[in-house]
Amino acid sequence: MVDFPKLSQEKLLQRLAHPKRKVRMVLDTDTFNEIDDQFAVVYAMKSPEQLQVEAFYAVPFHNKLSTGPQDGMEKSYQELLQIRTHLPEMSDVPIYRGSEAYLPGPDVPVESAAARNLVERAMATPDDDPLYVVAIGAITNVASAILLEPRIIEKIVVVWLGGHALHWPTAREFNLHQDLHATRTVLDCGVPLVLIPCLGVASHLQTTLSEVRDYVKDKGPIGAYLYETFENCNKDHVGYSRVIWDISAIAYLIDGSWMPNELVHSPLLSEQFRWSFDASRHFVRYVHYIQRDRVFKDLFGKLG
Repeated sequence: MVDFPKLSQEKLLQRLAHPKRKVRMVLDTDTFNEIDDQFAVVYAMKSPEQLQVEAFYAVPFHNKLSTGPQDGMEKSYQELLQIRTHLPEMSDVPIYRGSEAYLPGPDVPVESAAARNLVERAMATPDDDPLYVVAIGAITNVASAILLEPRIIEKIVVVWLGGHALHWPTAREFNLHQDLHATRTVLDCGVPLVLIPCLGVASHLQTTLSEVRDYVKDKGPIGAYLYETFENCNKDHVGYSRVIWDISAIAYLIDGSWMPNELVHSPLLSEQFRWSFDASRHFVRYVHYIQRDRVFKDLFGKLG
């Protein structure tokens, strides 16, 4: 068993409060997996008044777009490099390769440049200025960093898009179910965590090709790139909308009032990917709604 440091209740609640100021952050992203990560990367970089992005970490994923977690991570790394060619703001932000595999068992980290950089960056963080770790893929890199150096729990706040709403009949969602051991590590270790569910919450963030054409396409090279990415995601756009899930985690840090939330006890996750609850567990902040229009208006405005 790993001996995780335990934050006092006062300290934990302080960290779980919305910062309401500019914060330092890193973005942990499976960028090639979907089209929403690209929007999230751009949104973060186009929000310099609220966010100081210090690093990008490529996340493993495995679906029809990859041959396995290692291939998914490498494709995500290459996609981050590709986005950087269209977005001058990214030129000075380092990009690190993440885990090549999921956690092989409980409390067993996977070494990677991303995990090691997160440890180094977090441990150099002042006690009164936590590093925000925004995670929009499998939570493998973050869990590995915590297992490699548990003291970073005292230095970071994790904002994670993962699982489905707590009232949903299953928690089985792509980011969460890829790495059960990593998910349990983050839920159980006591790290300050803002949990943004997918179905039931981030699923409000739908947009259409017409809207992207009107408000994104003509916003320079990066706008054209995002539009092309959206256009190519489906053959038939008649009556079709797409959820841009990942911008939720960026939007939370920009303005917490757009995303009503509450403190709940950190949920337990079964091997069948079902939520259960224990009122003796530590608190996490749980987002239960998103004001979709406010988020997209801010994103579209910042592209202009």
